This record gives sequence, C-alpha cells and structure tokens, in this order.
Amino acid sequence: MRPNTLRLRSPADVVAAIPYLVGFHPIDSVVVLCCGGMDGTYAIRLDLTASDALLDHVTDLITRRRPDDVILAGYGPGARVTPVVERVGDRLTRDGVRLREVMRVEDDRYWSYLCTDPACCPPEGTFVDVRGSVVAAAAIAGGLVALPDRDELARMIAPIGGEAMRQATLQAEHRLASWAEAAASETARGTESDDECAGSGVAAPVGSAGASVARGGMSRRVAEEGVRLVRLLIERARAGGAPPTDDEVAWLGLLLVNLRVRDEAWVRIDDGEIGAHIGLWRDVVRRVAEPYVAGPASLLAFAAWRAGEGALANLALDRALAADPHYSMARLLHELFVSGLPPWSVPLDITPEQLDEAS
Repeated sequence: MRPNTLRLRSPADVVAAIPYLVGFHPIDSVVVLCCGGMDGTYAIRLDLTASDALLDHVTDLITRRRPDDVILAGYGPGARVTPVVERVGDRLTRDGVRLREVMRVEDDRYWSYLCTDPACCPPEGTFVDVRGSVVAAAAIAGGLVALPDRDELARMIAPIGGEAMRQATLQAEHRLASWAEAAASETARGTESDDECAGSGVAAPVGSAGASVARGGMSRRVAEEGVRLVRLLIERARAGGAPPTDDEVAWLGLLLVNLRVRDEAWVRIDDGEIGAHIGLWRDVVRRVAEPYVAGPASLLAFAAWRAGEGALANLALDRALAADPHYSMARLLHELFVSGLPPWSVPLDITPEQLDEAS
C-alpha cells in the first residue's frame, strides 16, 4: 500500500489529486473518491458507459464499506456526465452515504453540482492547474504518477515481442523438450528392466507406474529449476539490478506453467518491496510469448492490487484472462476484485518456507 499522504483542502485539490490516485488523467469517466472509514481513502474509476448493473454493484460495495464521506467527480461533457453522476449519487445517498462534493471536470475546469453560489462556483467553471499544483508536486514526490490516459497505461504492459524474444522462446521450448525426452528414455529403460525381471519370474512394477515416477521426476526438476530462477530474479529486482535477459524471460515463462513455480513467485510478493515485484512482472508480461503470459500477468495483477494500483491490476488481469480464460489464479483474482475487498484484508497465509515444506 502507498505510504504517502496527500492533503486535500478544497475541490481544486481533489481535482488535482484524482489523476494520481487512479494512475492516469481520466476521460469520459466517473470517479468515486471514498474518504475515511475502516478502509481509509481510495478511488474507484468507471467508464461513463458502464452498465447499470456495474454501477449498482460498485455503489453497493461502497455502501457496505461505510466511508465517512464520498466525493463524486464526472469527467466529460455535462450531457454525458450528469445522468451517470446523478445515478451513482442518488444510490449512495439513499443508502445513507454522505456526499461531501459532486462535481464535473472538463478541460482543466470543474463545476460543482452542490454549490449554486456564483461567487465561488462561477458558471464558466473554476480553473485548476492540475499538473502544476502543490498537490501534484506532493504526489510526484511520493512516487505517484499520472499517465495521460488509460490507453497509455495499457501500452505499458502491451506485448513488444521481437525476433530475439521469439528465438529465445524457441530455445527454451527445445530445452524443456529435451528434458521430457530424457525422462521418456529413462522410463523406457525402466520398462525394459521390468520386462527382464518378469521373464525371470521376479516381481516388478508395471510400466504405467514407472512412467508415473518419470513424470514426477520431470515435474520436480522443473519445479527446482523454476524456484531457483524466481528467487534469483526477485532478489535482483529488489536490489535494483538489471532486468531479466530474453533467455531468462523465455525460460521463466515456460517454468511458470508449473504451479509450484508460480506459487513461489506469488508468496514472495510482499508489500515492503512491492515496487520491485511490479517492475519485474510488468517487464516479463511485455516480453514473454503470448502462450505463457497468463501466469506472469496474474502475478502482476496481484502485485498491483496489493499496491493499490487498481487500474494496472485490472489491465493485467485482462491480459491473463485473454491468454487463458480458465487460468485458476486469474479467475480467483477476478472474484477477489469483484468482491471489492481491500488488499489489506486478504493477507497471504503462507510463507515461502511453508511452501517449501508442503512441496
């Protein structure tokens, strides 16, 4: 979770802060800024075109979490913003949530729906220097960023591919195939030995059991190699070292298919070094071959969610589900995000040491 604090003393401060709270400058959006209560302060952004069902779901989540105050900000022309803001505001008010401010923002100006005094809320709107404000400076000093728009955030995790990465992936696949061939050869030799024993009248395990043992050995080899690589890359990221090479990204992508390897990376995502994890998995998601993106994208989604970066978390989850709609971790995260539970309320109840013991 972000440790820095932004002090908002006026509607202008709120307008200046929102882009840094959601990670980009909203366009055609409604932002719900929830203040105080058991969850502290957090922001939720929705498209103006969000379905009525989604709007109702979000307002229900907010109501159940009982914030002290809520500020609504709609971004875009009045004809599009007003109906959405009114729907959200009416639902929250009906359920007992106090609306501290309701406003519309467009072209660096805001209009209050609650204030009718032209002395403080002129008809032409109130100008806000969002990028040059004291709040923006404090946000940047605290490590927050505000990208130009959501598309820019999506581009930060878009695949970049390239011939070098394609070749590295082919080499990684050949390497793993050679491991499988070696395991198959060991199984075949074991079966021949079993047949010789059987011909001598000596009891021996059936061939399928031997194949199962060989598959188990292959899985253990992948897990051991994957865990070693995950630990290496995470420690390097935490130390501010070089990003993974193409060969490391390609090999990691294949090894993460093994759930023991994926879980090793998952349980090591800790709040104290969350930025290092986000940086590592964002880099891997951009470069890994698409058939192997579900695991790294799910890890990025979880790390971003833990850090309070909801927009990035949802974009990464979209990448994971697009690659594999049935990927278990992605489906679990989807349910978690929809539930509206705050990150601090869902601790990881297993340590890397416990994971080792369970393996």
